Amino acid sequence: MSQDPALPDFETPHIDNRVLTRIADALERLAPPPAVLGSLDDATAYVWHPEQGRLAPVGAVSHVDLALLHGIERQRDLILDNTARFARGLPANNAMLWGARGMGKSSLVKAVHHEVNQDRHGTDTLLLIEIQRDDLATLPILLGLLRQTLRRILVFCDDLSFEREDADYKALKSVLDGGIEGRPANVLFYATSNRRHLMPRDMIENERSTAINPNEATEEKVSLSDRFGLWLGFHNCSQPDYLAMVEAYAAARDLHIGREALHARANEWSITRGSRSGRVAIQFIDDLTGRLAGGT
Repeated sequence: MSQDPALPDFETPHIDNRVLTRIADALERLAPPPAVLGSLDDATAYVWHPEQGRLAPVGAVSHVDLALLHGIERQRDLILDNTARFARGLPANNAMLWGARGMGKSSLVKAVHHEVNQDRHGTDTLLLIEIQRDDLATLPILLGLLRQTLRRILVFCDDLSFEREDADYKALKSVLDGGIEGRPANVLFYATSNRRHLMPRDMIENERSTAINPNEATEEKVSLSDRFGLWLGFHNCSQPDYLAMVEAYAAARDLHIGREALHARANEWSITRGSRSGRVAIQFIDDLTGRLAGGT
């Protein structure tokens, strides 16, 4: 068949195989590496890096002694008991620590992890794995890796909240107890949040107003928090609790200052910060330690 003279004469371009090879190599470099569990004997805590497909060991976990956390005794006892039971291989609950900022939610998780491991050694130690909020979509991948080990593991997400319904929200909800595989028996999920229900009220109300069944839409949002079996609330710090925190930190630092002077300085510090909390207390002690060392 002859070609229509009105049509341009196109030739099939020839692509060098070396060009195709370079393109394939470039795409392979861009693709994330397959996730690998690796050794869990290098540390008692790890950080999940999904872009690298690995767990990075943490040489020394930043924590405070459990005895220094004042004003949250009830929360301390409940989360310590839950964690200790889990470490012994007994049933335990996923935990949500929610409430006021600076009141020791994440500090309590790390302190309890350290406390539970005091009498444990080797493969009997409880592992702590931190996952960032922005990486929650990869939580099923992480749990898939953790199914390969018998080690007891706490997966921890600090400052958890959602501004919109997205894949992260659904991934977490499914993993907590709704997926086909479910949560591995050797893993617990602990999270902290400043919100009781993880999502802002206006988001819940917006879903309610646009849903075919408003009640079901609201229940769908609130049910994420319900999937945590242990709910611990942290409330604003009272004056006695704040001063008890300050005294405990000052004693731990062996600061030489009278009780009345310590209280007066601590109260002045809290007034300038506009709040009282464990975070404010330790910030005050850091400042006071430097001032006393410098003679002021």
